[in-house]
Parts: sequence; structure tokens; C-alpha cells
Amino acid sequence: MAQPVVEVSSISHRYGDRIALDQVSFSVEGGRIFGLLGPNGSGKTTLFKILATLLAPVEGCAKVAGSDVVAQRNGVRARIGIVFQRPSVDGKLTVLENMTYHGHLYGLWGPHLRRRSVELLGRVGLQDRICDPVEQLSGGLQRRVELAKALLSRPDVLILDEPSTGLDPGARLGFMDSLQELKRNDGVTSLLTTHLLDEADRCDEIGILDQGELIAAGPPAQLKATIGGDVITVSCRDTERLADQAKAQFGVDAAAVDGAVRIERQRGHEFVPQLVEAFPGEIESVTVGKPTLDDVFLHLTGRRLWCADARGQVDRSHDR
Repeated sequence: MAQPVVEVSSISHRYGDRIALDQVSFSVEGGRIFGLLGPNGSGKTTLFKILATLLAPVEGCAKVAGSDVVAQRNGVRARIGIVFQRPSVDGKLTVLENMTYHGHLYGLWGPHLRRRSVELLGRVGLQDRICDPVEQLSGGLQRRVELAKALLSRPDVLILDEPSTGLDPGARLGFMDSLQELKRNDGVTSLLTTHLLDEADRCDEIGILDQGELIAAGPPAQLKATIGGDVITVSCRDTERLADQAKAQFGVDAAAVDGAVRIERQRGHEFVPQLVEAFPGEIESVTVGKPTLDDVFLHLTGRRLWCADARGQVDRSHDR
């Protein structure tokens, strides 16, 4: 088994009386992409800041690349690359000038820095744009500059805080493809926070955070398999009544959620005719699908991820 590159042990953090993280523990093996999935306010950014040595936890400990994030923060900083949620590029500088300025912060100079910068920009598909001002690039290409900057110091671990914020779906896929290439070609470990289901689905493993607690962790396919079958969504006039009757008559796990009845059942396509026959005239439409990570979140919390995320938009003063 590969040695963990990121180790988080019983991390807790508070802001006054508000608990941001509550006894969070997990580990990430080398050469993996690990996503922290959760709504706004779940604790993702607080954990990002702790792992990036920007914040000391109230309780617990964490190690990145073998160094403690509090006692050996300089050792951690020498082994990580960071992509922040908010852009950190200078739009008035060219792509290459941004790389050069960032390299100087790491003590890199001269021909070596230029060669390294050009190499990395080529790897993220920006070899033809190195002399362009960053403000002329699309949002997706600007994020690629951020990624190239983070790789200048040859980090073992990339820590990325919602790196595809504001990008369109195509740009998000392109960014995740870049992380996959780094994993394959360089063995770089990536740890990213996200509240986007498609992004989390492309990670090797994910941890689901909710209200400061890690409520599940594992490969996305394994977590979706815990649903135990198909997800049937039924549109009808009286959702509460139909859910109660379906539970009583068929012994299924049925609940009224977001104006519809949600049922988890093995071989859902075979169950639908029985359901329609049992409630003639009451059912308006039925859909059957395989579980998603949103279904996993709903199964564990009773709320959809996007509903919890909308609630978290009310107060993001700490984005925890």
C-alpha cells in the first residue's frame, strides 16, 4: 500500500462558538486526486487553509509530505503548490511575466526559470500565449496559468481551493484533465475542494463534508453503490401521501423531496409498473436513474447538496 502523503487526524476548528470542523480525519495516498465535496459552509475552505499552513487548527494535527502543518510549516510550504479560489494572476502582465514573478518568490532566476516556465506553459497548452497579457485569456486559460505557477517549485502535493469557480463546464473538464496528466506523468498528488458534482466524480476518492463533519469518504463509485439500487423519482399531486402509501404497501425507502417522491430500489425499471398500477391516476411522471453523488448526500443528510449549498450562501463570512 502506498504511503499517505496527506494525513489529517481529528482536526477541529472553531470561530468563536461556531464549529467549522469537528474531528475530521482522513488520509490521501501519493499520486491520487482527492476531492473534498460539500456545500458552502461545510468546512472545506477552513481545512484548505489548515493544510496550506495559513491557519492553525484548534485541535488535532495534519501532515503534508511528512511535515506537520504547524510545527514544520516551512517544510510543508517547500513541498506544496497552491491554487487559490480567487485568481492570483496579474492581468496586466504577460503569461510569462506572471510565471517569472512567481518564480522569484521561490528563489528561481535566470535561464533555468525561463526554461521551466516555458516547459510548464507548454504542458498546460499555453505555449502560443506566453507573450499575451493574462487579461486577454479566457477564464479557463487563466486557471491554467494558475496551475502552471503552482508547479514551478516541483511540488509533491497540489492544494486547490475550488479551482474551477466561475468556469464553464468545458473549461472545468479541461482543468481536471490537467490534474489527471500531472498524476500520470509526475505522480503529483492533488487535493481539491469543490461543491460541483461533476468535478467530484472525476476524483479518485472524495470526502463529503457537511456542517464541519466528514460524513463519508471513498471512491465516488463506491459511495454511490451504498444507495443499494436505482433512484426512482415520481411526480404526483400529493407527495407526502404517496410516499407514505408506497412505504406501507411495498416496504420501500420512499420520501417526499423537492416536490416529488424519491424511492431507492433495486432493479427500479421492474418496480415502476407495479408502482403505477398501485396508484392509478395519481402518478404524473416517473424517472429511473443510477445514483449520483447528490443522491449520496441526500441519503446521508436528508438534503440535496444544492439545497444545502443555497443555504450556505446566506452567510459566507468564513466560508467554512
